[in-house]
Formats: sequence, C-alpha cells, structure tokens
Amino acid sequence: MPILTPSNTVYTRLVAKVMISIPDKLLKRIDDHVEAAHQTRSGFLQRLAELELERTERRDRGEIEQLLGEIQPHDFGGVSAAQLIREDRDSR
Repeated sequence: MPILTPSNTVYTRLVAKVMISIPDKLLKRIDDHVEAAHQTRSGFLQRLAELELERTERRDRGEIEQLLGEIQPHDFGGVSAAQLIREDRDSR
C-alpha cells in the first residue's frame, strides 16, 4: 500500500526516503542537469549510485580474478587450487 507523505509524494514500502547534505552549487548543477534531461533528481541520484556500485563490484571482481590468476597451480586430483576457488565462489 502506498504511503502519502506531507508533500503528497507517494512512496511504496520498497522505497526509503533519505535526507542527505549536498553543497548548494552541486545541487544547482544536478537540478539543471535533470531538468534539461527531463529526469527527476531522485532518479538521477539512484542511477548514479547504481553505476558506482556496479563499477566497484566489477573492479573488485577484476582484482579477484587477477589474484586467482597469480595462484600457482597445485594439483588437487587434476584440478588447480585456483579452479577450486573459482568454482566455490561462483556456486554462491
């Protein structure tokens, strides 16, 4: 069931309303950008957060792959330790 806030903005239970602090000049730039792009401030900030989190996850995954590639193979029944670690990680 939607929740009506004092400003008459409707939020579903799956969306949290948060308060953040942004310098006035940056907020003006954001508002100018979203107005020109016919977006909402919330939508823009959500997309930026998603992009940053995805970028960080890709970087972390790349670092893990690089480290796994540096592991010297040890024979565990014909399978390298790196392969066992990859299979364990990917099974989660």
